[in-house]
Amino acid sequence: MNIASVREVVSAEEWQLRVDLAACYRLAALYGWTDLLATHISARVPGPEHHMLINPYGLMFDEVTASSLVKVDATCNKVIDSPFRVNPAGFVIHSAVHEARPDAGCVMHTHTRAGCAVAAQNCGVLPISQQSTFVLASLAYHDYEGVAFRSEERPRLQKDLGSANFMVLRNHGLLTVGRTVADAFVCMNAFENCCRIQLDAQAGGELIPIDEEVIAGTAEAFRVQSAGQGSAFIWTALIRKLDRIDPSYTT
Repeated sequence: MNIASVREVVSAEEWQLRVDLAACYRLAALYGWTDLLATHISARVPGPEHHMLINPYGLMFDEVTASSLVKVDATCNKVIDSPFRVNPAGFVIHSAVHEARPDAGCVMHTHTRAGCAVAAQNCGVLPISQQSTFVLASLAYHDYEGVAFRSEERPRLQKDLGSANFMVLRNHGLLTVGRTVADAFVCMNAFENCCRIQLDAQAGGELIPIDEEVIAGTAEAFRVQSAGQGSAFIWTALIRKLDRIDPSYTT
């Protein structure tokens, strides 16, 4: 698909954000987190205008490029002309989070099999794995209200999320909030693996819960493990992996 480059019409900062977000879409496809065209990853464009980048509705995640991402304002009007439209349900969820959370540089939402399965469980996320400790340290829940295209759901979603970086959308899927694209992706990786492990563990014997004090110390444990670099430490390696496979996301 031939998509005109926007590199010359956006700032260097926005272009790098576009490259990172396109990489996140490609990585989501690579790790099998897609639901055809049904989920979204968004990023807040730096500046006072409250603009947001989101995927072009109609492209598979492994087709997304930096230039194909659609830039919209707070009411979902395109800021830069694009032949693609934006999914209303995706805009409602993502714009609500970006509006309520100034720290939300990136919002990632998935409908994976494991994520949807745990979202359907009354118990929610259980403290039974190392991965779960990262999630439980900053977890919220939001009850299902149907396909999220109604704007009246926004304040309830915002209230339920609060300051959490992980959210179970009950009967629906998973959502993560990150200061950067890298943060949102690494959080989602932990969330997805947490759900997969939970389902596998529930199929076996008696579960062993993790002490609440251990969960409370998770943030410091991650800081030490990443040598203070946080998600950037992992993101750099992921980008190298993606570049070896297909660097076309950068166009």
